[in-house]
Amino acid sequence: MDSTFIGPIVSLLFIVITAHLLLKKYNPHAVLLFSGLLMLSIALVLNYKTPQLSEPSGFGGFDLFKFIKESFVATNANVGLMIMIIGGFVAYIDKIGASKCLVHVAMKPLGLFKKYPYLAASLVIPIGQILFIAIPSAAGLALLLMASLFPILTNLGVSRTSAASVITASTALGIGPASVITASAANIVEIDAVSFFINNQIGIASILSVVMMVSYYFVNRYYDAKDPASVEEIIEKKEETIKAPLIYAIIPIIPIVLLIVFSELFNLFPVPITLDTTTAMIISLFIALVFEMVRTRDIKQVFSSLKIFWDGMGNIFKGVVTLIIAADIFAKGLISLGFINGLLELSLNLGLNAAGIIIVMTIMIFLASMLMGSGNAAFFAFGPLVPKIATKLGINSTSMILPMQLSASMGRTVSPVAGVLIAVSEIAGVSTLQIVKRNLIPLIVALLTMLCFEII
Repeated sequence: MDSTFIGPIVSLLFIVITAHLLLKKYNPHAVLLFSGLLMLSIALVLNYKTPQLSEPSGFGGFDLFKFIKESFVATNANVGLMIMIIGGFVAYIDKIGASKCLVHVAMKPLGLFKKYPYLAASLVIPIGQILFIAIPSAAGLALLLMASLFPILTNLGVSRTSAASVITASTALGIGPASVITASAANIVEIDAVSFFINNQIGIASILSVVMMVSYYFVNRYYDAKDPASVEEIIEKKEETIKAPLIYAIIPIIPIVLLIVFSELFNLFPVPITLDTTTAMIISLFIALVFEMVRTRDIKQVFSSLKIFWDGMGNIFKGVVTLIIAADIFAKGLISLGFINGLLELSLNLGLNAAGIIIVMTIMIFLASMLMGSGNAAFFAFGPLVPKIATKLGINSTSMILPMQLSASMGRTVSPVAGVLIAVSEIAGVSTLQIVKRNLIPLIVALLTMLCFEII
């Protein structure tokens, strides 16, 4: 057999084995890590091109473990640090009672939705999508919504899984000039990112948001009806004493306000001022500490309470960040064995017309993103090839790049190894597979809707 096909076939075998072990409830950290290392080892033996290390050791056997080291360094310096900081902040505001205050204050105007909890849950999708334009970090925004909206939704009467599912769904469409994937897509087709957003993304994203709202309304209501105990458990815990001042209700939403006000999308100041998510969370933590100092007038106690923040960061690191790193090694293994290239070759050799190629490429990216847990990784592998393929097919590059770009972020939302789902599931106290089960039908409906609009 041609060695060109061995890698993709082996990678498919590993996908099946990995999925089987995860469904059998083997430890996901170990399964993903060892599967990734084995695939990288096979890639080295077959002389496949492996991901570039910043400082290779000179010996392939050692380099396998350097992949883990560099993944730790890259993750902890970027998304890992952000997730840990947010996790610590969520733990802290919960401990000082700010989350309960937000729920108490929000429940009064939202009392109307007590009879329609699933409508309230579905409305999170367009609201979150608008916020996602200004806060273009899926994991960052989802965790901010976990701190602010999650307790409100569960108190309205939806299950923890339903609340977690709509929060992750609000990050399913990677649109907006500040989005990395949008910037990449616009650069590939050589148009301005703002123009691409206004002329191409807004229209289809609005339609897909409505489709997802309707789908999630029925899907979550159906699953919660099948498991009423999950909702009853929440309802039993609703009556809790509010010990902190009600002014504490503003603390959970401070990070969101900061990120919107100081976003690159708004020029509110003579000199541009922008904030990243991690810095906004640290500022918000110190504001919360000031609140506690004013309330307790006990500096020693406030200083001691900071341990809650560090413990929250540690819990997120051991449960979430390490799993993201293991998933990254798994993705590297798939890429090294030519999984992405194999999908690409398959789609181009099927002898389809332009519409058929767009459909196949879009679905391929959706599946690749779902398997690797990264929309960016899947799109960056396929996206640069679009101009060449579009020219060959005699079609507009934009009509091809848009569904591919959106399907990448949609696929991430149904991936059990995606950082956003891992982080949300940890705080919600549910498994990633439970969230994936809620997300799968609405996202497939949205994918098919998008393909119909783009192809017809």
